[in-house]
Amino acid sequence: MSIWDRLGDFITRVSSSTSSGVADVVEAVRTVFSGDPDLRRRVAFSVAMIALSAKMAKADGIVTQDEVRAFQQIFEVPKDQTRNVARLYDLAKRDIAGFETYAARMAQLCGSGHSNCKMLEDILDGLFHIAKADGMVHEREGQFLHRIAEIFRIEEAHYQSILARHVDLGAADPYVVLGIERGKTFEEVRRRYRKLVSDNHPDRLIARGLPQEFIKIATSRIAAINAAYEMIERGLRHA
Repeated sequence: MSIWDRLGDFITRVSSSTSSGVADVVEAVRTVFSGDPDLRRRVAFSVAMIALSAKMAKADGIVTQDEVRAFQQIFEVPKDQTRNVARLYDLAKRDIAGFETYAARMAQLCGSGHSNCKMLEDILDGLFHIAKADGMVHEREGQFLHRIAEIFRIEEAHYQSILARHVDLGAADPYVVLGIERGKTFEEVRRRYRKLVSDNHPDRLIARGLPQEFIKIATSRIAAINAAYEMIERGLRHA
């Protein structure tokens, strides 16, 4: 049974048996999948991405077709499960609980409890992918994403690296993407680059709970890291 079949069963159960608030959803994930920690991580990631995407759409006030397509790029949902995903999306969007409450509960559900948690970074990356789909991250979306990062305990310097993968920050952009100071030697840059590539290998993302269907997040991240490294490499070799 695929992740989507399991998620579909879960959404049906939540929608019919609870008041469908964020606390109910989080508790249901913990209870329903208590015997399978790996599946619980993958379902928790999926639930967090869908719910926070809905809250971002509500905060921004506008959902463009580009954003819908970006959502579908990350979530390669089988046709027979699209209704269930839409149900969870609408449930989160209608919930009177604010996005900060959702973010805090999703951090408890998905996170490691430590700052710069990799799985929470994965969620934030997915939200950025959707937000920038119409060509830019709008002001309200930027405020939303920055606040989500604060709740997720993603440190400001690390958040700037994530931001730089999605938004052009000018001349400092490639160094910010790699999270390394300008002026470092080429060997130090290469060492940092290799660590980032290793840390973000798809196998590692799957091991920490990212479902196979969402590896496009990792592919996009690696592409940004590669581009930043190549830009720095060209500059240092021509210096």
